[in-house]
Amino acid sequence: MSVLAIGASLLAAPVESGRATHTGTIDGAKYRVETPDRWNGTLLLFSHGYHPEGFPVGTISLTNHPKTEKWLLDRGYALAASQYKDGGYGYQTENAMTDQLALLDWVEKKIGKPKRTVATGQSMGAVAATLLAERNPGRFAGAMNVCGNFDALGSLNAELDVLFAVKTLLAPGKDIDLVGAEDPDASAKALADAVEAGTKTPEGRARLALAGAFNNVSDWYSTHGPRPRKVAERIRQQAKWVMGSYAYGYGGPSGQADLAARAGGNPASNTGVDYGRQLAQSAQKKLVKQAYEAAGLSLRGDLKQLASAERVAADPEAVAYLKRYGVPKGNLKVPMITAHNTGDGGTSTDQENWYAKQVRDPGNLRQVYVGRGSHCALSAAEEIVTLRTLLTRIDTGKWPTTKPSRMNAAAHAVGDGYQAPLDFLTGVDRAMLPAFTKHDPPRTLRPTG
Repeated sequence: MSVLAIGASLLAAPVESGRATHTGTIDGAKYRVETPDRWNGTLLLFSHGYHPEGFPVGTISLTNHPKTEKWLLDRGYALAASQYKDGGYGYQTENAMTDQLALLDWVEKKIGKPKRTVATGQSMGAVAATLLAERNPGRFAGAMNVCGNFDALGSLNAELDVLFAVKTLLAPGKDIDLVGAEDPDASAKALADAVEAGTKTPEGRARLALAGAFNNVSDWYSTHGPRPRKVAERIRQQAKWVMGSYAYGYGGPSGQADLAARAGGNPASNTGVDYGRQLAQSAQKKLVKQAYEAAGLSLRGDLKQLASAERVAADPEAVAYLKRYGVPKGNLKVPMITAHNTGDGGTSTDQENWYAKQVRDPGNLRQVYVGRGSHCALSAAEEIVTLRTLLTRIDTGKWPTTKPSRMNAAAHAVGDGYQAPLDFLTGVDRAMLPAFTKHDPPRTLRPTG
């Protein structure tokens, strides 16, 4: 951030206290701050998720669920978020690390120093919020993250595995560049077309199931619908994830182009990967076997084809960049709580498993789960109860119970207007019962060591 930009922002006239909306730009990054009528001294600093180029941003989000914002403001919390530089598009964790702290400086100078600041984040933003909390324990009292993609480098490698299998088994001979594409959008479309075509035959569905297994891709796509039971429908729902979150996500050709520009090269690699071993460790291996039996295909033959296909190598400098801006170390000095819906196919719950293994003091971490499909699919009530759990830990030094029955009762008590989880994939919300549940997340298949 330039000294000139900081100085210009801090020389502005002091803002008035009380209920107000504050917007502006700091060093090229737009921000939004909401202050309540009577501030209780707590500031929530929200880091948003991945926005592909052209994503309709609209108003800068301050919470995972839009209705959470009103509940918090009505109860005296102040809320802030930076949109980050470059319009907030692409892999933004590096920018988030500077832009969020610059906004926190602005709040402290112009509104007042919070009694405590909590870092909150969603999806990719969960990595930013976690890194902020780990690296700046003196500025944050705690962190709360929803649907966190904590090991960004490991996820990127696993996403490459999925798309590598799609290209090799479902689009052989097609002109598709997984990394370094001359025409990223054309390669992304070719991958999505291959996935769509694969859903229409038993053979294609079997190969899609195999591809999805390499990153534990969920077979539950809808926030509001039940988890499918039939093999063919489970794979069709997996395919929707692969088309939307993989072919067109930050690990797909277009996302890779953005990431390569930031990281100075390609950070993803599948050199030396044994896909038979990956399948054996996958939470989806049973589904794969069922699909191959139904199709009458040779699983061994397809694994042999993957083994012989040309691999992708990473650029060491780009790997180092992702480790710096995408891989938390687990050295939490403040409490953190995470919430994840069990059917998330954009970011598998295996990410929770990975991060829990990194945390050096397990007493600083709690993880809760909501039994629902889609990505970041919490109701406002579930988000509120998760946050209140963290605040109790900050206030008392002890975690309250996170038993699902107690969490569900607390979420129900928040009120009828806060019980409708939003389906981020369709933009539709619908009233549902609170759904905190027990969950044993699978292991990540390409963890960063």
